[in-house]
Amino acid sequence: MGFTIEDMLTVGREKYNMEIIAGQNGWANSISWLHVVEDTTLIQNFWGREMAVTTGLGFATEEKQLQLVADLISHHAAGLIINTGKYIPVVPKQVMEICDENDFPLLTVPWEVHLADLMKDFSIRVFLQDGEDQKISTAMMQAIIEPEKQENYRDALKPYFDVDGSFQTVLITTDGLDAMDTVERRKLSNQMQVYLEGISHNGNFFYYDSAFVLVMNDIEDEVRKSIVEGMVRRAKMRTSKEIPFYVGVGTQVIDISNLYLSFQRAESAMKRAMKTKQAVMRFDEMGVYRLLYSVTDKQLLEEMGEEPLKPLLDYDKKHNSNLVDTLEMYLFYDGSIQKVAAAMFTHRNTVIYRVNKIKEMLGTDLSSPKERMKYQVAYYIRKM
Repeated sequence: MGFTIEDMLTVGREKYNMEIIAGQNGWANSISWLHVVEDTTLIQNFWGREMAVTTGLGFATEEKQLQLVADLISHHAAGLIINTGKYIPVVPKQVMEICDENDFPLLTVPWEVHLADLMKDFSIRVFLQDGEDQKISTAMMQAIIEPEKQENYRDALKPYFDVDGSFQTVLITTDGLDAMDTVERRKLSNQMQVYLEGISHNGNFFYYDSAFVLVMNDIEDEVRKSIVEGMVRRAKMRTSKEIPFYVGVGTQVIDISNLYLSFQRAESAMKRAMKTKQAVMRFDEMGVYRLLYSVTDKQLLEEMGEEPLKPLLDYDKKHNSNLVDTLEMYLFYDGSIQKVAAAMFTHRNTVIYRVNKIKEMLGTDLSSPKERMKYQVAYYIRKM
């Protein structure tokens, strides 16, 4: 997950007397680069995950510091380092409160620290870690694409992950993601990684096959759940409300060679989330749709969704009626005329007439589970 705030603190505490004074929940934010910021002009060009560093020269007042933090949060920065002393002796309490509310890491180094040395040191570390992350992402994609060729990924991932341990894949997309150009997608990728707080080196994040992919290794159930839910919450809070995110959570699997299964199931869950307009869909909670979305023969699904209902579909089209909807309600309410009538705001005698018509056209009285099954499956398929 790149060079993170946690990594920076591990080095910086002893080397630069660095402290984190607010936004501690953002400890896993990854850093794309470091920029010295003495006014807010540069921030307008941030892509996301940038680490801002300031002496406070242009932010001597509390009001200006509040505006600085607000701008950095709105532009998806990874965090802020303040060189305290000359211009900002003490960080105001309200500034720290806003950072805490937004899980935005606020760090300090004393005035005696030479920022040029700090910037050079951490920029090199970010660059080197980015190279390692690219190798990891390539190996992860190999595990998804060609799981049987373990020689292409297992040894490459062993230094970074417990390849014999548990893995779970999460897929994230939004409307039009695959149509975005590389720059737009890169910016969105950086933003998404800022939202993924709570995970650092036991995860990997990359773009593949029209979705952002998060792979988590050896993480407890509750932590995995909080990472996903937290990401959705922060995305809604920090981005335009017009941009919907759809998240599909795959099954947890054991051993890196089974990562492809978790990926395929996360993809099914993501598609279901998009269909139902739900922010998060977990494959393990999809019921019968787990089976239907796992069918690769799309022609078969189309046939099973259309053929049983064809007489009703043709009749409805010709007579502008709604026998297809009536049958769906009849099956859903287990044959209760009264409940169907209430649900469709229709007189019970009309429902009785329609149901009898349906039975006649289909050549069945729909009395047994076996007779009803193919029609129920057809309706499930039509909702995919």
